[in-house]
Amino acid sequence: MAETLTLRRSLGVFDAVVIGLGSMVGAGIFAALGPAAGAAGSWLLIGLALAGAVAYCNAMASARLAARYPASGGTYVYGRERLGPFWGYLAGWAFIVGKTASCAAMALTVGAYVWPGQAHAVAVAAVVALTAVNYGGVQKSALVTRSIVAVVLAVLAAVVVSSLGSGAADAGRLELGGDASPGGVLQAAGLLFFAFAGYARIATLGEEVRDPERTIPRAIPLALGIALVVYVCVAVSVLSVLGSGRLAEASAPLAEAMRAAGVEWMVPVVRVGAAVAALGSLLALILGVSRTTLAMARDGHLPRTLAAVHPRFRVPHHAELVVGLVVAVVAATADLRGAIGFSSFGVLVYYAIANASAWTLMSRLSSVRVLAGCGLAGCLVLAFSLPLSSVLAGACVLAAGAVLYAVRGGSWGEKGRER
Repeated sequence: MAETLTLRRSLGVFDAVVIGLGSMVGAGIFAALGPAAGAAGSWLLIGLALAGAVAYCNAMASARLAARYPASGGTYVYGRERLGPFWGYLAGWAFIVGKTASCAAMALTVGAYVWPGQAHAVAVAAVVALTAVNYGGVQKSALVTRSIVAVVLAVLAAVVVSSLGSGAADAGRLELGGDASPGGVLQAAGLLFFAFAGYARIATLGEEVRDPERTIPRAIPLALGIALVVYVCVAVSVLSVLGSGRLAEASAPLAEAMRAAGVEWMVPVVRVGAAVAALGSLLALILGVSRTTLAMARDGHLPRTLAAVHPRFRVPHHAELVVGLVVAVVAATADLRGAIGFSSFGVLVYYAIANASAWTLMSRLSSVRVLAGCGLAGCLVLAFSLPLSSVLAGACVLAAGAVLYAVRGGSWGEKGRER
């Protein structure tokens, strides 16, 4: 039967890094700088550093866990194995719900840049097209992601060079002022974390990575390191041109920076780059959500038919089709702005469980435990520093998931593994 088939291990280090980059270096950096500057003011770079530090701790925890448990599902699997079925379930629930919101946000970003007047229709079309690409196999997805990442990195490099090379750039705008509070800096870090939350896509694809014990621990920090360097360069260049006040007011910060730098011809290039970046993020997000759905369906927490693996393409085709359908519906009806905070809350809870799982790997104090402890604390602090509406919505959704688990019975996890 199709449900007994396994996924095909076809991804090496390079493709794993590219998929991680495709998840991170996406529309987040094109859109998240503005709201983050509004929260942190001139301390924006400190917020970026905090988000990067928490992401690094999470990346190390995910890498260690993925090497030990190289199966589809990411933290859903790690929480189940290290902390118990409920915590694994809660991580999977937080990931699927939060990342479904992210998928819709990325699809709507494509629509907003490609055809603002028909953003919802374009978003649905993008979801349908990328679901079809993913259905053809993870290697095809990796090939498409390579092209997308190359285009996005080229556009971001052009933004950095154009900004810093213009007469509008002023290093004085990078100086720290008194226009931010500690809470504002933490909120900015939480919002900017949205732009980092993609490196674990490598872990959720653990069942499709060759030699996962070596490949995953190498690919995750490589992808995160490259993304961090790119983000710092972009943030410094844009901030030096616009300043924190003008950056906070910009709905399209990178395009506004090009106008301020007097490089008008770059504005449409940035728009194309943002649309392509959102497509790359959406492609990788659908991959990750469908694999976590597969893992939860295998354990019976979701309908068992979602665990089916296509006999030819070796992808979880039922899960991919259902995820694509749900995302298309949300993208047709959702609001773009509210999705970022909601998604960040769910993903931070997901990584908090990953860090708690990594803590159990060592019986005594070690560098792994220190990083896991810092990551756990950082995730919780950033999660509850987000806008109140995002925290309340995220907490309600998590509570609903916990109630569903209690109603259906915690023994589902054990029953699901008796295959």
